[in-house]
Amino acid sequence: MDGLPAGDGRSRCTEGAELPSDEQEPGEHESLGQERAAGGRSRRLLAAFFVGAGVNHFVMPRPYEQIVPPGMARDARRLVLVSGVAEIAGGVGVLLPWTRRLSGLGLIALLAAVFPANLHMAREPERFRRIPRWALYGRLPLQPLMMLWAWRATRR
Repeated sequence: MDGLPAGDGRSRCTEGAELPSDEQEPGEHESLGQERAAGGRSRRLLAAFFVGAGVNHFVMPRPYEQIVPPGMARDARRLVLVSGVAEIAGGVGVLLPWTRRLSGLGLIALLAAVFPANLHMAREPERFRRIPRWALYGRLPLQPLMMLWAWRATRR
């Protein structure tokens, strides 16, 4: 009708390769929808985590200031506030499609930047007696897992 040759709903490429039409295998559409829903849940959870943590930097800055390594202690308050802003901005950015990837990279960089504080806590557990020693060490492998989460949740 529109001047195109009649066909079977598939587009032909060079060398006879076929591109799938709008037809899908049964169940394929549902699994794609479930995958998208899981990605959306992961992004929302990631955003809530970082926005909540960022807000907490302003509500309760003292605990964050106490974990700043000694070499940076002079600027502890400023570092806590800047990291809080970065967490809030990154968390909100994860929710916006046009900033999602950049926000994910920013959150990964932020996690790398705060790793020295976690290392400081694990190396000097006597300064953090309220936190069980296992938790101080347990936080260290969580950083790369959080980075992976931020990466995967922001790639779509």
